[in-house]
Amino acid sequence: MSSGPAPHVTSSAFDAAAACRLLLVRHAKAVPKHVTEDFERALSDRGRTDAPQAGRWLAESGFEPRLVLCSPARRTRQTWQLIAPALPDAPPAVYDDRLYDAAPSTLATVLAERGAGVSHLMLVGHNTGIHELATALCGTGPPNLLERLAEGLPTSGVVVVDLPRGWESLTPGDGHLTAFWAPAH
Repeated sequence: MSSGPAPHVTSSAFDAAAACRLLLVRHAKAVPKHVTEDFERALSDRGRTDAPQAGRWLAESGFEPRLVLCSPARRTRQTWQLIAPALPDAPPAVYDDRLYDAAPSTLATVLAERGAGVSHLMLVGHNTGIHELATALCGTGPPNLLERLAEGLPTSGVVVVDLPRGWESLTPGDGHLTAFWAPAH
């Protein structure tokens, strides 16, 4: 995780040639692991502050999903529930058990299955899988954003990836890193 990332870092508007836009969101900061069973971990005070900021950034930047795929873990559900009110038109959310603490290959499978016919999709999930998926997909993008992404994906972080070949062809390096946001701490 980088120290003191700029709160708003974007590069370009949506490329009309891109077939799909993927918004990857790491859940907001949760209570420590020793507090409760992992699946039931709730957001911490910081998480409840940061998640709405992510929603406001998405709305202000015009990155609006048409569908949300969300891990059913308590902290991911709470993250989405705090992001949604900031969006002008919050889309439906699908809670898929396979997204809980999933590997990048599982995330890609769920995207391919559920993304059909959806141009803008948000995935709210967990590290390390969500960060690994983002770094694997992003073959191009502004060097400063690619470097920040390589350093890590902080809690409440948002990665915007344009995918020219759609959900069925999620090939490593095929995506363009369009934007990256993380709360300033």
